Order: sequence, then C-alpha cells, then structure tokens
Amino acid sequence: MRKVEIEHAAHEIATQVRAVEDIIDQAIAEIAELQVRMVSVRNVAPVGVAAGQPAFEQLGGAVQALIAARGGVANCHGALVEAKQFVPGLRTTGFGDVGECPPKVAHADLRVVA
Repeated sequence: MRKVEIEHAAHEIATQVRAVEDIIDQAIAEIAELQVRMVSVRNVAPVGVAAGQPAFEQLGGAVQALIAARGGVANCHGALVEAKQFVPGLRTTGFGDVGECPPKVAHADLRVVA
C-alpha cells in the first residue's frame, strides 16, 4: 500500500509541475499578444510612441520575470527527476524510445467496430 501512496504522490507532483510549466508559457504568450495589440493601436489612434513607452517597459519587465520563473521551474523539474532516484519504488524504468516524462497530451486512435 505504501508504494501506491508514493506513486500517487509522485504523479500529483509531476502533474502539477507540468501544469505550472504550461501556465507560465501561456502567460508569456498572452503578454506577447498584448504587446502586439498595443502596437496595433498606434495604427488606429493618433498617439506618439512615447505615450505607451512606460507600459511597454513594464511589460518587458514582466516578460523577463516570467522567463526567469520558467527557468526556475525547469530547474525544479530537473531536480525532481534527479531526486526520484532516491525514492524507493520511483526509479525510472523504460522500454524502447519512450521518454522519461509522458507526453503533454495523450490520445488514443479509437475506431468503431461493428
């Protein structure tokens, strides 16, 4: 029973790490989209470049912070992969070309058979 609890806890951590990685990537993409929209506004509104400069600088800082956070989470992911070798029952076993981490989205090719 203890082995199942350990495997379950490890799976929860792995799932959460993947979720955090995805959220950070999505936040970076959303900021990039916001920047594009801010630039596009200049084509519609007759404002000078300097009018939006402070906002762009703030977004630049936010992107840099997110990129640093992304690296931190990636390093955490690597450290967790290393740490699992010390947890009984979690040592990596694999067959073929399967990677250590499961794919982000799994799918099955299902067909109706009559």
